[in-house]
Amino acid sequence: MPVYAFTCGGCGPFDLTRPMAESGAPARCPRCGDEGSRVFTPPGLALLDRPLRSALDDEDKSAHEPDVVGDKRPGRALPHRHEPTPPWVLSH
Repeated sequence: MPVYAFTCGGCGPFDLTRPMAESGAPARCPRCGDEGSRVFTPPGLALLDRPLRSALDDEDKSAHEPDVVGDKRPGRALPHRHEPTPPWVLSH
């Protein structure tokens, strides 16, 4: 169940756990019983570690503005076979 934030004029902030169907219902302060007003807060999302967050941000950015790689980075060469190709294998 979600947790909703409220504030009381005399006592200050308090949180209530209630079903989503009751999100707009008035809430009574647990200390004094006065009606509290709802405070809208950002959702409580878990924070991701920096490398994963950076990778996701790069992925989102590249969907709209792909980076153009100008330098060729050295890599490992593919192994070449010098064996005769069987006749049933198509070559390219």
